[in-house]
Amino acid sequence: MSSWILLLVSLAYAALLFGVAWLGDRHPMYPNRPWLRPVIYSLALAVYCSSWTFYGAVGTAVRQGLGFLPIYLGPILLLLLGWRVLERLVHVARSQNVVSIADFIASRYGHSRRLGAMVALIALLGVVPYLALQYKAVAMSLQVLSPDQLSSTGVLTDPALYVALMMAVFAILFGARRVDATERHHGMMLAIALESVVKLVALLAVGWFAWRMLSSAGTAPMAAMEQMFGQQLPGNFLAQTVLSFLALLCLPRQFHVAVVECGNVADVRRARWLFGGYLVLISLAVLPIATAGVHLLGIDGRSADTLVLALPLADGQRLLALVAYVGGFSAATGMVVVSSIALATMISNDLVMPLLLRRDDDVHASARRAARVLWIRRAAILGLAVVAYAYYRLSRNDATLASYGL
Repeated sequence: MSSWILLLVSLAYAALLFGVAWLGDRHPMYPNRPWLRPVIYSLALAVYCSSWTFYGAVGTAVRQGLGFLPIYLGPILLLLLGWRVLERLVHVARSQNVVSIADFIASRYGHSRRLGAMVALIALLGVVPYLALQYKAVAMSLQVLSPDQLSSTGVLTDPALYVALMMAVFAILFGARRVDATERHHGMMLAIALESVVKLVALLAVGWFAWRMLSSAGTAPMAAMEQMFGQQLPGNFLAQTVLSFLALLCLPRQFHVAVVECGNVADVRRARWLFGGYLVLISLAVLPIATAGVHLLGIDGRSADTLVLALPLADGQRLLALVAYVGGFSAATGMVVVSSIALATMISNDLVMPLLLRRDDDVHASARRAARVLWIRRAAILGLAVVAYAYYRLSRNDATLASYGL
């Protein structure tokens, strides 16, 4: 495909998300609708499904069989067994006006600024490779769809650099336009809900196409999947399940969406089934895609991360490949935007502003402080993008998406 077409599609889709977010901020559509609010909340929780899910889960399924399952199983177990913990977190956060996970943990220990700063630093260090994963995934998909026109050898010709900058700009437009005491972004939640629908539809479409390919080739899909996934579980299955169980609470973007942005405590109970069903559908879509890649294309572990795109291309289905690209781009964009906003909030509130307030004794300069906070957050979002891109360039470019994520 032409790189210009891919670029225009990416910009158009990102602009669509921003337009939805802008409308959601100007005209709140869901907070006062009890039937719609839990749906938006549940779909926004699906920001958990990043590029690691969209591309990396299929690659892991090819390499390790059911080794892809823990990243879905952990959150499902939390929703089934530990949902009251999440409900309690939302209740406490709403009563104390908590705006980040650093703010929440610090508030449990006498509003300790040092503890809040330490949590913010840990989150910052942990999120950098996770952001790099998204840039790597989008750059990989661009090179699969347009191999002769895009190169990653030089910095200025690397599509990952421009992906990082574009996502940083949209993160600034989404979440650093004004300072809100509650840090709730109704427009952002609406846009993230839309991107969750897009990536689910895209992955299900490729999954259905893979099922039809298996059937057309004379292979019984159920038998082929049973043969491929009926193997012994990998040794780190339990450890990854526990990590994924905790990730739904502890990842900065998940805490922001699940706790800070929750409009009503009762929404948690409904999200148990809506978001749980979403994860089940995503995991089911992985099975036929990985099976078709191994049985029909002979995909090995090295190129398995590109299978969601390679499968439609192998049959000449360029439109479906483009739909899959939009789904993967959507998964990456949602993760980067929400993570950047959550991290920028912690950087400004827990790292930078406490130092500035020590030097500023003017208690009446609230407007000036608000403007300063905005510029700090914008600089933090851009700085995060640059540092994450540097991590992507300096680390081994042949690493799988799952290894980045873990």
